[in-house]
Amino acid sequence: MKKIALILSVAAAILVGCKDDRVNLIMETDIGNDIDDAIAMDLIYKNIDAKKVNLLGVCINKEGYKTGEFVDILNTWYGHPDVPIGIIHNGAACDEVQFNYTRKVVEMTNEDGGPTFKRTLNEYDNLQEAPVLYRKLLAKAKDHSVVIASVGFSTNLARLLETSADEYSKLTGKELVAKKVKLLSTMAGSFDGTGRREYNVVKDIPAAKKVFEEWPTLLVTSPWEVGAEIRYPARSIDNDFGWSDGPNPLVEAYYHYQPRPYNSPTWDPTAVLYAIEGGEWFSVSEPGFIRVTDEGETVFTPDPAGNRRYLMVDQIQREAVMAHFIDIVSKVPANHR
Repeated sequence: MKKIALILSVAAAILVGCKDDRVNLIMETDIGNDIDDAIAMDLIYKNIDAKKVNLLGVCINKEGYKTGEFVDILNTWYGHPDVPIGIIHNGAACDEVQFNYTRKVVEMTNEDGGPTFKRTLNEYDNLQEAPVLYRKLLAKAKDHSVVIASVGFSTNLARLLETSADEYSKLTGKELVAKKVKLLSTMAGSFDGTGRREYNVVKDIPAAKKVFEEWPTLLVTSPWEVGAEIRYPARSIDNDFGWSDGPNPLVEAYYHYQPRPYNSPTWDPTAVLYAIEGGEWFSVSEPGFIRVTDEGETVFTPDPAGNRRYLMVDQIQREAVMAHFIDIVSKVPANHR
């Protein structure tokens, strides 16, 4: 009996040691509008290296030039070329943004005229629509195991909620989300009392209304004022990447985004940080409900029965989060190609 007990004890220890605590993450991004999207992607890749994240896919909620190709460059350069990419059609068009770094990085060439950065894919216009990719990924996931970090417009998520049964699942979109997702961490809205109409919300107000009011799981948002108060320093971009043995897509994106030097707000990285590490870096509001007005304002109503919360930071937290970002982003990628 002692021998059997010993075998069972060893087996249990092995099982505990093999437990996978990684966050199963889907990234939802309007990449190209602000450089903080690229910084947020870097955070995710570095957390993959640290065995904290399993990146299931990247869905793009910005309709525009070269966004899918830029994400392919990132996936390839950081050593994760097989991460699937979902795109959007008939979404919010944002190519009018003056400093579209995705276009500029994608079009970079070497002295011989070839592309500066390697790609894995050959065709980008025919990538799966994001709601379809969501259904494919969620259907294969364990129940209540997926975290979505949404750092742009709500269009893809609203469309996901409206989907019907298909080849991947007999469930509706809302049913599938309720069954498979445990957290939606967004960058959207504002709750500082100024009545600010935050960009991610106003670009697609009907979609934002639908997601904030109908999303069936816990939704925690990092509002405008949090990322605006935590700025990634230009000195880090200029000084902390000497390890790179050639052009670095994050550094090049930063340099092409707008005239240097500038300290970038970390709107999107704060939402990603919460998605991966939870609330240890922030103060989190009491539970409640969030309503989006017809003008695009976000209104929070406290209620113990609600499953909406938002993040806040004080001065000590701002400094701690910024130091944490610098520590992660300046690391050498483990699988850089």
